[in-house]
Amino acid sequence: QVQLVESGGGLVQPGGSLRLSCAASGNIFGIRAMGWYRQAPGKQRELVATLPTGGSPNYADSVKGRFTISRDNDANTVYLQMSSLKPEDTAVYYCNAIRPSQTYWGQGTQVTVSS
Repeated sequence: QVQLVESGGGLVQPGGSLRLSCAASGNIFGIRAMGWYRQAPGKQRELVATLPTGGSPNYADSVKGRFTISRDNDANTVYLQMSSLKPEDTAVYYCNAIRPSQTYWGQGTQVTVSS
């Protein structure tokens, strides 16, 4: 089992920045990728960014140039630095970890972009 705990969400004004963190614990051996997804009210969960282990990040078109995903392997933590935030970025953000046989999800952290 892998446990994922997100933190760093909150209320921010348009144009502002936030950094989300996702700490992984448990049996983290064999994780192939970690990533961030989000789900806005009434919408399906969508990909924000993924980072394959030892690979290059991938971003949704809507966040390219504004969001950066990174990983601290020593701390078993993945980050999502979000800048130039827009109201349409408002959502619950979920961290995930992918192993060949299973995908794990965190509980989510709310990000609200509003003036």
